[in-house]
Amino acid sequence: MGKKTYTCYVCGKVDLSKDEIGITRKLIDKKTANFYCLDCLAEYLEVTTEELLSKIEEFKDEGCALFK
Repeated sequence: MGKKTYTCYVCGKVDLSKDEIGITRKLIDKKTANFYCLDCLAEYLEVTTEELLSKIEEFKDEGCALFK
């Protein structure tokens, strides 16, 4: 049984990274069925990709379980 792959809800990018899945769950909804790549999530939230990357690092530093 292989690992589950996730696809961006907006652009269709296949095989989203662990960080893309984690940040979608953290900022949208832990139980969401729709995942976003960083670029599409940034556009949806009206922030920059760099801001999302910075938040990911913050959450990792805090020990957030979604980024382990």
